[in-house]
Amino acid sequence: MAKSVPITVAHGDGIGPEIMAATLHILKAAGANLEIETIDIGEKVYLSGNTAGIEPSSWDSLRRTKVFLKAPITTPQGGGFKSLNVTVRKTLGLFANVRPCVSYHPFVDTKHPVMDVVIVRENEEDLYAGIEHRQTEQVMQCLKLISRPGSEKIVRHAFEYARRNNRKKVTCFTKDNIMKLTDGLFHKVFDEIATEYPDIENEHWIVDIGAAKLADTPEIFDVIVMPNLYGDVLSDVAAQIAGSVGLAGSANIGEHVSMFEAIHGSAPRRAGQNLANPSGLLLGAVMMLVHIGETEVAERVHNAWLRTIEDGVHTYDIYEDGKSKEKVGTKEFADAVAARVGQLPQTLKAVQYKAAAELAPTAKSAGQTRARAKKDLVGVDVFLDWTKGSADDLGDALSKLSGDGTKLEMMSNRGVKVWPGGHAETFCSDHWRCRFLAEPLGGKVSHLQIISLLQRFSDAGFDFIKTENLYNFDGERGYSLDQGA
Repeated sequence: MAKSVPITVAHGDGIGPEIMAATLHILKAAGANLEIETIDIGEKVYLSGNTAGIEPSSWDSLRRTKVFLKAPITTPQGGGFKSLNVTVRKTLGLFANVRPCVSYHPFVDTKHPVMDVVIVRENEEDLYAGIEHRQTEQVMQCLKLISRPGSEKIVRHAFEYARRNNRKKVTCFTKDNIMKLTDGLFHKVFDEIATEYPDIENEHWIVDIGAAKLADTPEIFDVIVMPNLYGDVLSDVAAQIAGSVGLAGSANIGEHVSMFEAIHGSAPRRAGQNLANPSGLLLGAVMMLVHIGETEVAERVHNAWLRTIEDGVHTYDIYEDGKSKEKVGTKEFADAVAARVGQLPQTLKAVQYKAAAELAPTAKSAGQTRARAKKDLVGVDVFLDWTKGSADDLGDALSKLSGDGTKLEMMSNRGVKVWPGGHAETFCSDHWRCRFLAEPLGGKVSHLQIISLLQRFSDAGFDFIKTENLYNFDGERGYSLDQGA
């Protein structure tokens, strides 16, 4: 008998325990050889006083098994409780979120009968770094962080996924026509790595028109790779237009540990009623089986599920008069899938799986061979909280602080240039960016010169709330201009 594979299982909150029980029942019926370690996470742990929602001992289990099958959890409102999903993803380096979004026409209602799209979402950085500050009375800030190593890892994973699963095209969505440095880096890395996969077509779309095309004609896409925020939003959109968010599973892949789950929430209003559809978690478990090399079991489970859907045995959320044949509860649906293990779908395409390959060399190792760019400090942006007059008034006052090798060159408000040569129609908040560059222009400044400048700000009574140093890298500007500049 083959050696059992250890996995960590969390039954979660709300409908979690019901759909996990259904999923494990089907896996057992299909012959999955699993050694299950159970941990408690979620609401009960939160309410015990643990704001992370997971006990220290549970991390030990995850590091030991390296595989996590997780039911949805409830995060209590208020109280400073942090998202457990984000905590697990970032703590364990689960850099890739993979979400297949497939239509099951004509058995599940959809406007897109031939949709078969996989969203590969970067999982650790972007705005989801969660670094936020209140800077003035009127203005909040959230930092968008995109790194070359993070971009390399996710883009390479998307191409490797495409190659391993016989996909023909990888598409990148960004907004680099506006965010030229952050999204621009992601797009640049995509173009670089695409050259290593000449067998796979590649393309780039600006995310707004790309999202519109995804909603309208998803069949033109195959694998789509995106930064975190866009991927989070559009993977839910893609799952819903395919048929239902409730049918979508999700893999969170890391170099050491990986987590598998449904993409929907804990739905506490449906808990304990034997109503919930376990399909999302079950298909997440199928992705887990492929990941651990249990491909034959994954095929048996997935094909039995497809046959059940074909046979019209549906839970309430996808049941439709005239298409469905039997409305069943959670347990009955699980029994129906288990009874069909060994059967193949007759209309829908039967699935076949290859074992998941070892992860491609990571960006970290690749990045170690790159020569570091020459970095020159050329100025500083000083941000002010100020409400005492017009942009011209502030510009006149700050010009007097120029000196010691720095000079006020420009001011902006919410990203729009307002001095010199601003426009009276531009609305200004209390949050001002004041750019000082080296004098003469094109030179360099030192940290001591910046400290001296800030001392002059302080002596003049200005409330500076933060600074951002301005650098050139190998002579290329490493900071954005402003609208109108």
